[in-house]
Amino acid sequence: MIFKKPLFWDYKKPNFLSNILLPLTIPVIINNIFRKKKIRIQNNKIKTICVGNIYLGGTGKTPTTITVYNILKKISKNISTAKKFYSEQKDEQIILQKKTDLIIANSRKEIINKAIKRNRKLVIFDDGLQDSEIDYDLKFVCFNSNNFIGNGRLIPSGPLREKIQSLEKYDGVFLKDIKNKHKYILGKIKTINSKIKYFYTEYKILNLNKINKKKKYLVFSGIGNPTDFRSILIKNKIKIGKEIIFPDHYDYKINDIKKIKNLAKTLNLNILTTEKDFVKLSHLDKKNIKYLALDLKIKNEKQFLNFIKSKLYE
Repeated sequence: MIFKKPLFWDYKKPNFLSNILLPLTIPVIINNIFRKKKIRIQNNKIKTICVGNIYLGGTGKTPTTITVYNILKKISKNISTAKKFYSEQKDEQIILQKKTDLIIANSRKEIINKAIKRNRKLVIFDDGLQDSEIDYDLKFVCFNSNNFIGNGRLIPSGPLREKIQSLEKYDGVFLKDIKNKHKYILGKIKTINSKIKYFYTEYKILNLNKINKKKKYLVFSGIGNPTDFRSILIKNKIKIGKEIIFPDHYDYKINDIKKIKNLAKTLNLNILTTEKDFVKLSHLDKKNIKYLALDLKIKNEKQFLNFIKSKLYE
């Protein structure tokens, strides 16, 4: 499903449209209640970590999963990432396959079985906190502080897959771009779960030397939070002449790229996109399209590694 997030989801308070949609959150509430009661699969053969979210899209689950994988390779050799197959999320699957040892299957239960057959000792799931099949050893929630919980309401009245109170059952949170809202966000989380661990993340550009800062760019993206991408460009003084935003996981067609290139030529702009979008252009003409290669870092990496060791290896 191609999805474009409604703007009102990120308003500080619910608006008129959010109120109209409020009754439609009832199925989500009922589903969450039944999930809590469902018995999850216990697994003693391998360790499992889930990196997920409660805010729908744009929290950095996939890059965080990759970073966690790279960190934990230092202490575990037989390790894989995992993602349940969704036809509309091929971009994330391609990125994970490119950068990690990935196991894909139609269900997370099937992923566990594949991992056991491959003699894996640790599997890191990209998404799946709301899946009632698996009883993960450790569960982490990703947040983007620019949005945090939006208007605080459940889908479709707001952006939440489950209420903020669900944090009481999770082990840790990854907080991205925390600087400006540090006290508010940590205060909100601590009132729900005083024992939850905090890990701070930030993006670093890997190929900044290949981006000509003297030029202006037509920037396009089809990601969960295009504001993040724009902020990174501005922070690094990359000039935006024109921005085109597509829905998250957008499947680009030949005509889309033709229009982008024609517009860039008319406006005398170079073209720049995200790596997540770029990998979806393999069957199209990528000539003269550059992408920004980003690496997500956990600022307090040592504390994170020590936490994992204490929970899984002691």
